[in-house]
Amino acid sequence: MLYLFCVCVCVCLFLVSLAFAYFAKAFCGSYVKSSVTQIERRFDIPSSLIGVIDGSFEIGNLLVIAFVSYFGAKFHRPRLIAVGCLIMAVGSFLMALPHFFQGPYKYETSVSHSKNVNSTESILPCMTNHNCEKTAGSYMWFYVLVGNLLRGIGETPIMPLGVSYVDDFSREENTPFYLACIHTVGILGPMFGYMLGSFLAKIYVDIGSVDLDTLTITYKDSRWVGAWWLGFIVTGAVVLLSSIPFWFLPKSLPKQGQEQSESKNTQLATVQEQENFLPEENQEHEEKEKPVTFQELAKDFIPSLRRLFNNSIYSMMILTYLVAVNGFIGLITFKPKYMEQIYGHSASKSIFLIGILNLPAVALGIITGGFVLKRFKLGVVGAARVSIASSFGSLCLLCIQIFVRCENAEVAGLTVSYQGVPQVSYNQQTLLSQCNMGCSCSTKHWDPVCSYNGLTYTSPCLAGCQTSTGTGKEMVFHNCTCVGEMMTPGMNMSVELGQCPRKGDCDYMFKIYMTLSVVGSFISACGGTPGYIVLLRSIQQDLKSLALGMQTLIVRTLGGIPPPIYFGALIDRTCLKWGTKLCGGRGACRIYDSDSFRITFMGLITGLYFLSNMLWGVLYLKLVKKQKKIELRNQAKENALEGNGVSNGHASISIAKNKDDTDKESTI
Repeated sequence: MLYLFCVCVCVCLFLVSLAFAYFAKAFCGSYVKSSVTQIERRFDIPSSLIGVIDGSFEIGNLLVIAFVSYFGAKFHRPRLIAVGCLIMAVGSFLMALPHFFQGPYKYETSVSHSKNVNSTESILPCMTNHNCEKTAGSYMWFYVLVGNLLRGIGETPIMPLGVSYVDDFSREENTPFYLACIHTVGILGPMFGYMLGSFLAKIYVDIGSVDLDTLTITYKDSRWVGAWWLGFIVTGAVVLLSSIPFWFLPKSLPKQGQEQSESKNTQLATVQEQENFLPEENQEHEEKEKPVTFQELAKDFIPSLRRLFNNSIYSMMILTYLVAVNGFIGLITFKPKYMEQIYGHSASKSIFLIGILNLPAVALGIITGGFVLKRFKLGVVGAARVSIASSFGSLCLLCIQIFVRCENAEVAGLTVSYQGVPQVSYNQQTLLSQCNMGCSCSTKHWDPVCSYNGLTYTSPCLAGCQTSTGTGKEMVFHNCTCVGEMMTPGMNMSVELGQCPRKGDCDYMFKIYMTLSVVGSFISACGGTPGYIVLLRSIQQDLKSLALGMQTLIVRTLGGIPPPIYFGALIDRTCLKWGTKLCGGRGACRIYDSDSFRITFMGLITGLYFLSNMLWGVLYLKLVKKQKKIELRNQAKENALEGNGVSNGHASISIAKNKDDTDKESTI
């Protein structure tokens, strides 16, 4: 009894530790995603370079994933996971280091103002001489790149070694539920990561070292940089804490619920259903006791890969996951921007809503899928049915989301004319009008101001403003001639800093969109654990860690790095107004054509999910065909046994020809 209690404690401790490690890595990874914009602004680097920095995590992961997942399965898996967490923590701390080496952040200001709040001054933005001070390019972003690379290397052992350890030493019927619990705790990581990112995005980067009252921008401004560095210190500490329990866990455990003396028989009696779905030619490869030397392992690596990819079900699963992950990565990367551009919410609020609404729905869906498998004791085919049903349901909700829309933001010269009439063509010349011709305004800058008639102008100059009052965030521009054209005489001809809020029923449409998005997240997540079970039960015991590692390698190579690139390139084609850097050159996009953005973004995601559903259908047919073949084979064996019993009136002796009879027992 004491032995069984110790085994149970070790399994439970490993489950809790692995769940916390999943939480920590997801917490850190999601925070990196939420802080990408802040890093881009802080180091004043192009989006292409930001893509390289963001992709360095995947590059680091890919450098070692195949070898860690294969060779790591032969060594002390818990300690390898501990080492990985330690490397991740070092990478997180390294990413925060540049903040302490650089000076205070200086943002570009395009409007001159007086320090006297009660003063009124004449402004002519188009005639203001802005001195361009070219500073030496900072290469401090290289620390961020190397830190993210280390994060990718450190995260490598957690998933393949952790999942294979759980599946090896837990009861067969408990594995789906355990995996669901681990992934559910793990999904809380992105929720807290996005919430931390949203919170720190509102805190100025140089908090504690500058007077915040002197700032002329808010967190909604495109020049604002939040306290991105503080988040990496927090996430690094959490990851470091998650490594501690793994140092004290054993290398291996007997199967949960079995006596010590039965442990050998337990490993020999592998899951019958899993054996059935393995290729017949691969079932001959018994796992033998071999000396754990690097030469022996390296010699067997290529044959193991060949055996793995000869499994058609496994190969089809990888292809299906690859297509689905392309759609998911594109969705999660640009979802905050989609909510910002289509429904008019700030990036901070969009990140916050994703964290408190979508991610809990995903967590609930994962745990629900695991519970369904355990409650109804579904096999491989049953798990595939659950996965394909959830995938089809999420596809239907995505199709509906394409038609949930808001009108374009009303920006004079871009989406509407200066008389408020919608226009089709957009170029630099449409920003000029009779009301602002006398000012010789620049059409390159983006300093949006909102008039009391609800129309946004790209700058105070293009609004025809003559004077201003106040300082910083409270600055108001007066005597704006373009505003006067839209209003009756005597009305307020002033504008305020910032873009106008959306009109009409946009808030109502946004609520519909979020409802569909949350429900779709739940339904899609319900198929996560069943899909994992289909994958695990379709591969051999000794290839399990390698299979999970190769899945991670392939999916992250072709599903993690390319989507942000081609999604971003297509989204950029819908841009209406590009920003301008301080010393010239094109900056980030300031406003998009919301209809083109919506159709491009949601259409591409829906197309990828549709293809994923088609592949799930092909995979399901292969599983059903395999199941029927198994049933016919088992029925033939039963008939042969019955025939032998009838032909001999006294006794029948038969030797089974499967793995379960390796102990040479006979039935008489």
